[in-house]
Amino acid sequence: MPQHHLAPARVCPDCDGFASVHVTLGGRTSAGILRTVTAYCRACHGTGTVPALRVLAAAAATAVFARR
Repeated sequence: MPQHHLAPARVCPDCDGFASVHVTLGGRTSAGILRTVTAYCRACHGTGTVPALRVLAAAAATAVFARR
C-alpha cells in the first residue's frame, strides 16, 4: 500500500515562524513582575505557518466563482 506523505508546513514569510512575541511595556508591577503584551503576526494569525499554495488557489477560485 502506498504511504501518504504530508508536505511540511510552510513557514510564514512575514514572521519567519515566530508568530507571537511578548513586548515589554516598561516598568514592573508592585509584585515585581515585568509588564508585557503579547503580539501576534497579522499574516498567519499566530500560527507561524501559511497554507499550501494549492489550498490558496482553490480558495481564490471559489471566491471568484461565488461572486457571479
